[in-house]
Amino acid sequence: MKKEQTEAAITELFCKKVHNDSKIQHASLLVHSDRLGIHLNLAEGRAEHHTIHPQQPFYIASISKLFTSVLIGMLVEKGQLAYEDPISRYLDEDLLHQLHFYKGKDYTSEIQIKHLLNHTSGLHCFFEDQPKQGKSMINLIVDEPERTWTPQEALLWAKAHLHGHFPPGKGFHYSDTGYHLLGLIIEKVTSLPYHDVLHIYIFAPLSMYDSYVAPGKPMRRSEYPLARLFVRHIDVTDYNSISFMYAGGGIVSTTEDLLRFMRALVRYELVSVQTIDTMMRDWARFFPGIDYGYGVMRFRAIPLLMPAKYHAWGNAGSTGSFMFYHPATDAYLIGSMNQFRYHQKGIRLMMQTIDKLLKCDA
Repeated sequence: MKKEQTEAAITELFCKKVHNDSKIQHASLLVHSDRLGIHLNLAEGRAEHHTIHPQQPFYIASISKLFTSVLIGMLVEKGQLAYEDPISRYLDEDLLHQLHFYKGKDYTSEIQIKHLLNHTSGLHCFFEDQPKQGKSMINLIVDEPERTWTPQEALLWAKAHLHGHFPPGKGFHYSDTGYHLLGLIIEKVTSLPYHDVLHIYIFAPLSMYDSYVAPGKPMRRSEYPLARLFVRHIDVTDYNSISFMYAGGGIVSTTEDLLRFMRALVRYELVSVQTIDTMMRDWARFFPGIDYGYGVMRFRAIPLLMPAKYHAWGNAGSTGSFMFYHPATDAYLIGSMNQFRYHQKGIRLMMQTIDKLLKCDA
């Protein structure tokens, strides 16, 4: 298949995917491959009341975790912390007291930084876990739109309403709680707010002018408004309660900015080969065929379940956001569906896009 045919096939796939799903109001997809000579930057949706443009910024959700992990890697390279450090070395005792309570024991003091990075701490997840009583976090976000959440407030809510799942290092449980703690550790080590550290270490050096941590502002004012973010049919884009996302999901960016970041990571321009190797060595099983390292997801071949052709690494979010590098085609696949609970659909779109790329004549 020629390059032009491949681009047309990807565009058709993307447009059909969006228009066949009434919940998707705004979706984006960037596909870039130097090897194949492809650069597509697409946006599609229902534009009756909203702008739809490929250069619009959007909430990248849990793709933010890879940024947080890279910041940790940079601090490790500077000798300012170590992956094996206990988190109690950097965080306030009052915040940590009985944060990880499991079967009558407080395991918080046994948690190391690496446990937070690959979700093996056993900590609860304030976003995904359901409290025994009261509203879940997602319901609080929708029902109390004016409420602003600091990282500490989210952690205290989690401590009061949720429980641990296993001792540190003894399993895998996806935890936004853990990435809030990593954000606070970054602030403690650098004596700077998390958003400033991102700006100084990543956004400014890579000329990611349209990227920031909400509710902050980018280095330059975008020509286009923030893409609308939905929980089912509820537009939560302007809710103060979205502040809950922080270091695990609070970054706003564009597909082109994310391409700059991912290319720099692949080329070892942000952290060293050794650091990338460390981030990708300590894998935990996320789902069958999907592993989680230090802020990194990878698709691993499993016979009949996950074909080797889908081998890629990057990260993805619950809003249907994804940012992956596919070595076989030298392709970067970046996008979002801007709808909470759409993580599987975002991954499916990415895999179907890989199918198209593999048919392209290099």
